[in-house]
Amino acid sequence: MSNIAIQVEGLSKRYHIGGKQESYKTLRDTLTNAFVSPFRRAGKLLRGQATGAAESDETIWALKDVSFEIKRGEVVGIIGRNGAGKSTLLKILSRITEPTNGFAEIYGRVGSLLEVGTGFHPELTGRENIYLNGAILGMKRAEIDRKFDEIVEFAEIEKFIDTPVKHYSSGMYLRLAFAVAAHFEPEILLVDEVLAVGDAAFQKKCLGKMESLSSLGRTILMVSHNLPTIQALCSRAIVVHQGRLVRDTSSHDAVRYYLDDIRAKAANIPLDKRDDRKGTGAIKFHHVEVADSQSENGAIYTGNDISITMAFKTYRRVPNCNFGLHIQNSLGQIIYRITTRDTIGSILSIDHDGCISCKIAQPRLLPGTYEVKIFASSMGENLDEVFVATRFEVLPADIYGTGNTPQNGIVYAIPEWRLNGKEIRQSGAKPLPVKRSRDVRCMCG
Repeated sequence: MSNIAIQVEGLSKRYHIGGKQESYKTLRDTLTNAFVSPFRRAGKLLRGQATGAAESDETIWALKDVSFEIKRGEVVGIIGRNGAGKSTLLKILSRITEPTNGFAEIYGRVGSLLEVGTGFHPELTGRENIYLNGAILGMKRAEIDRKFDEIVEFAEIEKFIDTPVKHYSSGMYLRLAFAVAAHFEPEILLVDEVLAVGDAAFQKKCLGKMESLSSLGRTILMVSHNLPTIQALCSRAIVVHQGRLVRDTSSHDAVRYYLDDIRAKAANIPLDKRDDRKGTGAIKFHHVEVADSQSENGAIYTGNDISITMAFKTYRRVPNCNFGLHIQNSLGQIIYRITTRDTIGSILSIDHDGCISCKIAQPRLLPGTYEVKIFASSMGENLDEVFVATRFEVLPADIYGTGNTPQNGIVYAIPEWRLNGKEIRQSGAKPLPVKRSRDVRCMCG
């Protein structure tokens, strides 16, 4: 038996966009059109005009000449910016869509989890959809019967199993869809970003399931923007950019390459001109600034408060607006995640341009380079999100008053040492004085 699970050769996919939508025609219209079309085309050629699909629309290549192989038992990640072609690749591998050129060979039983609720009928209950979705994936009824209780327990929807899924939340949809796909016991599992919908506990549960599938020799191909997950779960990763495969290497090297590319764009293109963002555009960030509230020279020091101010433009009134940000290290690992909804519980109604500022008291960041992801949402709708909106450098400071600066780890803490139950105090050490906090100007222009 071959050791190859997936073989992709010269894979390309072209889409027509912007084409004129044709209305439904009667039989008479169709026959008339068939008769006059040759004469119409001949007339255009005589006038020097183009004919065919290009005359009414334009084409884009979602994928262009992509080739790679995945061996049995490999866990491979696919990363890239929005619109890079990642989901198109998985849809071709899942046989949902056909490639324009090239081919993809799959050697083994495939389970795919591409969109929440794919293969579910909203009018059917959870129980009925387990059988429907299982049959679509290729499971026999006896196999579904045998695994039914395990699927329901994993999905944590016992109380709602006989409720039509149209009443399910997106999280319940996700749990049930993943439970069916994972218990299908495929030889090859294709997963497309859907884990981002679930809560932290369920994400951990899903990752554990995928790790167990991997340990059994299953092949996993997953698309995710969660770079630490890619590094932790995948031994190898593929970077896709504008439909082309630009990197195929270890997951750590692939993540580093991807982040370096994003950082180069962040450094050279103003925030309001960036196209590597997600959201409806109802709100759009155009400037972000990080400042040390205690520093007078513009630098940011370990141990000091920081303020992050985000200026935005508003293109329609947004009720129930939620602003948030991530502070992440150079590997994309989230150090802090802060949102208005989680921390102050306020429901913000935004109907004009403005800015919002968040002061973080002593974030206890170690010296190094950090990045800020910013986002705005409303009732589950993503309005604007920029993965690396800005970067800032944290400089070392004598926070312990001993002349030594913490260097290792992710964050630092202030310890209290005791010897035989008695606290050990510093001798003559004087930590740096904390200066009065100053306000950060708003950038609402």
